[in-house]
Amino acid sequence: MDLLTLRDSYLQQQIMLCFNGPISRSLIEEIGNALRNYLNGQPTSPSSAMDVFAVYIEMTQNIRHYARTREYSDKQATATIAVARDDEGHYLVSAGNLVEMADGRRLVEIIEGLAGLDAVALKQAYKQQLRRPRDETLPSGAGLGLLDMARKSSRPLQPVLQPLPSGQGFFSLTATI
Repeated sequence: MDLLTLRDSYLQQQIMLCFNGPISRSLIEEIGNALRNYLNGQPTSPSSAMDVFAVYIEMTQNIRHYARTREYSDKQATATIAVARDDEGHYLVSAGNLVEMADGRRLVEIIEGLAGLDAVALKQAYKQQLRRPRDETLPSGAGLGLLDMARKSSRPLQPVLQPLPSGQGFFSLTATI
């Protein structure tokens, strides 16, 4: 393993936190605590720090929930998470995981639909989703949490779906805070 190349890549992309592996509830919590402690030591507004933390939690819990619903093995349930800064000082919260292609395409379509909404429309969609009765027979996901991330993000959420030779895909999502 070439750690120097990884280090150089992380420095160039301004990655301050990165994780790759099977994700558990306790690991989500531990990484979240490390992220929160890091953000508390940065010249960041408390609301931005809370938004970064909230988006990280939402993304990782979604990945964990999806892997459990699909009954993925530990290898299939691997999550890749990175928190970085861009040149303008925004935080980039990114997470990716293995998905079934149909699920990935559905998510990309929903997220691209949200990209055209302004803050007022996102707030209205969020309130509508809150009032909607939850149907336990429908697959969860791409609802309230996704709308909340879109509201916290200063730019439209950026989804990427990459097909894999297995017939599945790697879905990644980036929120800019």
